Amino acid sequence: MKPMLLTQAEEIPKGNDWIYETKYDGFRCLLAWVDEPALISRDGKNLNQQFPEIIDFLQGIKDKIRAYLPLQLDGELVFLTNNFKSEFSVIQLRGRMRSQSSIKKHAVEFPCHFVAFDVLQLKGENLANLELIKRKELLQKFGKKAELPTSIHYENQVRLQIIDVFLNAGELWEKIKIHNGEGLISKKKKSNWMSGIRTTNWLKIKNWLYVTVILTKFDKKNSYFNGAVYRDDALVDVVVFHHGLKEAEFKTLMKLFEENGEKLKNDVWELQPSICVEIACIGLFGGMLREPRFHSFKFSVEPEECDWEEMLHQLIPIPESVQITHPNKPVFHSIGISKQDYIYYLQNVAPFILPFLRSRPLTLIRYPHGVPGESFYQKSSPEIVPDFVSTTWVDDIHFILCNNVETLLWLGNQLAIEFHIPFQPIQTVHPTEIVFDLDPPSVNEFPLAIEAALQMKAIFDQFELTAFIKTSGGKGMQIYIPLPIDAFSYEQTGLFTKFICDFLVEQNPKWFTMERLKKNRHNKLYLDYVQHHEGKTIVAPYSPRANDEGLIATPLHWDEVHHSLKPQLFTIRNVEARIKEQGNPFLTFRDVAIDNEQPLSKVLHQLKHT
Repeated sequence: MKPMLLTQAEEIPKGNDWIYETKYDGFRCLLAWVDEPALISRDGKNLNQQFPEIIDFLQGIKDKIRAYLPLQLDGELVFLTNNFKSEFSVIQLRGRMRSQSSIKKHAVEFPCHFVAFDVLQLKGENLANLELIKRKELLQKFGKKAELPTSIHYENQVRLQIIDVFLNAGELWEKIKIHNGEGLISKKKKSNWMSGIRTTNWLKIKNWLYVTVILTKFDKKNSYFNGAVYRDDALVDVVVFHHGLKEAEFKTLMKLFEENGEKLKNDVWELQPSICVEIACIGLFGGMLREPRFHSFKFSVEPEECDWEEMLHQLIPIPESVQITHPNKPVFHSIGISKQDYIYYLQNVAPFILPFLRSRPLTLIRYPHGVPGESFYQKSSPEIVPDFVSTTWVDDIHFILCNNVETLLWLGNQLAIEFHIPFQPIQTVHPTEIVFDLDPPSVNEFPLAIEAALQMKAIFDQFELTAFIKTSGGKGMQIYIPLPIDAFSYEQTGLFTKFICDFLVEQNPKWFTMERLKKNRHNKLYLDYVQHHEGKTIVAPYSPRANDEGLIATPLHWDEVHHSLKPQLFTIRNVEARIKEQGNPFLTFRDVAIDNEQPLSKVLHQLKHT
């Protein structure tokens, strides 16, 4: 069976006849499961070897699924970056891989999901002729009985999830715009499923992104134009386009090239940088704009304004609800980071920092004139905040909660540079992670932090506790052990942290100390176990730090923790690229919490009886 195909539309159809879903940018796929699960691409290829994390997950839930076999689901293979957006380049790269070792490594660093939006067969019964709304009901019931997520959540490591269905197109479209999703799909409630048919019962509406480029070339043989931007003072092509031009616009451009350009070989004309146009697209892949179409002339834009960084900013537009003031204002003066650059960083790391900020009272350090400069701590929320900002009272302080990307960008616009959080969310008074702060006397003694981290890791491995590590964004490092919610008190975790720090100091008295007074530490690394307590805070993963280098509190893979490691490697300029290349080392942070409960209980029991 070949998937039913969508028809592109410019406007969202309205009315009670329609339902709405997020359009994810990935590989269309059928999950066919008779005896064993099979991922079948739209051209009939088996993709099981390309997506082992999904097949392994499905094999792991076989007992829950067995009663529903034979089963067939229609869906999309995606790499979710938030609940409304997937990153096509990750899926595309995986699809091209042939080495099984490379595929397995990529599956760990960039695990993908199968998002199911239709059920075609259940318990061997063909459901394709049922109305869509009935199939949706059966899909939801199946998901609940099989204990699968019936709503998309990008942080959830369950590899098979059921898509959300919206009755209000405006509500979904707003979420897609905020999260820079690819678009929206409208489906008629009464539509049947038809193999290989392109139907107007299913419509896709793209969330177009608009990029300004410089016209450079015109190929008269195929009627296509080239557009470029400046990168490192050189013009680089980023688009070849033809679609979207009206006849009069095409003739105007052709005449412009023929009268003002230089004719090259093969009937190609070249124009010196002078005319800018706006291109609608859905993103960037391989250095070129995807699905480009002409949108408008931009006579008010000078060619030198069209550069690579500006294009990247245009590809991730700020939500309309967030107003950015003075975008060119310097923020990190010594490394040339403007407010616009800073906001762009926050947008890119939002999927990774928000899980740690969400539902936690924020302590901010703001630098109204950039770094370095005057700064102040902020705990209390302003009296008037935008509708998208949540707040909460803790004792007598009215805290801000950073629960969504709009709040994160709003805070960034106020030049909140450092984001500090307590060790538990507002839902509990108990810690949801243990954090060890490894604080050397200066960055010159950073190797002491590496040594302490490796020794702690050896201890945690013996206790079968999973630990995560990050740089502090300054001169030290911090080690995390996730905990289940409401599992342990601060008194219990304090017993454990003191034991670990006591042990390290006893073993290495020349290197480590628990002395709180700096003057008495004698150039040793300070093991700060007192900091892990109710009411205390720690800098959040991926938070910038207010230093000249623009360093980031960066999660690491444990195999990176060796004596050539330097905190200066992790700056606001390169952490985004690092995530794209290596993934997020804290990806499974919350999922290991339950696994850590029993080992820590055993350790605490032993400590109490020694």
